[in-house]
Amino acid sequence: MQLEIEVRAEHGHHVVVPRGEIDLVSQLQLKEVINNLVVAGHVHLVVDLDETTFLDSTGLGALIGARRMTHAFKGSFSLVCSNERILRLFTITSLDKVFKIRDAHPVEEQLT
Repeated sequence: MQLEIEVRAEHGHHVVVPRGEIDLVSQLQLKEVINNLVVAGHVHLVVDLDETTFLDSTGLGALIGARRMTHAFKGSFSLVCSNERILRLFTITSLDKVFKIRDAHPVEEQLT
């Protein structure tokens, strides 16, 4: 399955929505999208993993690299994920202690 990535601006953040599998091949596409955003000065990112169907260790590595990059530019990086299978990856690897993981977008949380 090919990875599709939507990017949209929401209240001072850019939301990156990968749809499909993030694996050895497609993680390069995700990295490129995030790198382009940061280079363009968009350093406050939210990656919405709710439409991600698979995430492997290289995908986790891409997310770690993205977090490091945004923080190096004094930005912010958080994840949205309500998929139990993908959340379990973060728990097993203890990356749930590294990433801010929400079950809704920050904008949606403010509205409720």
